[in-house]
Amino acid sequence: MIRLSHSNGACVAKRPTIKDIATEAGVSVATVNRVLGGAGNVREDTGRTVAEAARRIGYHAVNLIEQRLMPQLPVLRLGIVLHKEKQEFYQNFASELRDAAARFTGAQCDVVLEFSHSQAPNDVAQHILSMQGRVDVVAATAVNHPLITNAVQTLKGQGIETFSLLSDFAQGERVNYLGLNNLKVGRGAAKMLSVAARKPGKIAIFVGGYRWHGHDLRETGFRGFFRETPSDFEILDALVNLETRQLTHEATLDLLERHPDVTGIYVAGGGMEGAIAALRELRAPGEVALVVNELTQESQFAMVAGYVTLINETPLRELSRRLVELMVNSLDDSFAVPGQTFLRSVLHLPEFDN
Repeated sequence: MIRLSHSNGACVAKRPTIKDIATEAGVSVATVNRVLGGAGNVREDTGRTVAEAARRIGYHAVNLIEQRLMPQLPVLRLGIVLHKEKQEFYQNFASELRDAAARFTGAQCDVVLEFSHSQAPNDVAQHILSMQGRVDVVAATAVNHPLITNAVQTLKGQGIETFSLLSDFAQGERVNYLGLNNLKVGRGAAKMLSVAARKPGKIAIFVGGYRWHGHDLRETGFRGFFRETPSDFEILDALVNLETRQLTHEATLDLLERHPDVTGIYVAGGGMEGAIAALRELRAPGEVALVVNELTQESQFAMVAGYVTLINETPLRELSRRLVELMVNSLDDSFAVPGQTFLRSVLHLPEFDN
């Protein structure tokens, strides 16, 4: 409450004082001063009594009192190394990671998020190693290569654990993999193409490179489905696109010219924009069934236009939330961090998204 004083017959509002808080709370002025000063020798229930009294009488600095009573959260430094900074998917991923860290309530998470300028194993390994002394735990997207494994081992020797994201690497050394079950993703893509292809013919698959463990698993699942399912489709040798738009565009144009009977294409990693552009140039909508990964403006527009049959989306918000939680838990020996964390992909089909 606000106390009133009288001056020349007029009522003037008087701001509550520390003495007023003490009176309302039934404690001494010295105790209120200790609470305001953040002294550690005040019992928690006494501090709460003071805060409640301050709020009841409308004390102007009640928020400061409540802040003083809050337990101090540990400050943890989370290192994140991603690649392909200009791609919409990785921009969205970075944004979700920062938001997840800001929303985490168990600690104050300071995110050191950087993009490697290339996917080359040596460059990514050096970028991971550069996190030493700057962070408490690391997560990265990277190919599966001995140089990456050595970098993870080096960090581990310094007490810094590493998480692999989207595509696994350094198995046995990294603490956890977070992403989709890539074997299932590949089988699902094959199933969709077997249904969506308008006629028997050839099926093509693009992978980012032979060192991407996730792409290897997707191709394995993809081919496994067709081996187990009798059909009139011929699965062509995998095409490497380095997850780039331009290379995928050129390779798709060449593919369609050399194999006019291509009836389905699966882009197992990045670079889908190039395949979409090539189909727009040489084929009518829906003439070639196309399965891609990740929901972006371009893939969504292509689905509306009839050029994309299925979009397999990684739930980035959920992945980021789980990652921050596991990274923090990995710093506490009392928590057992699982070796793999699979998330359910989100499937987008024209009939449901349009």
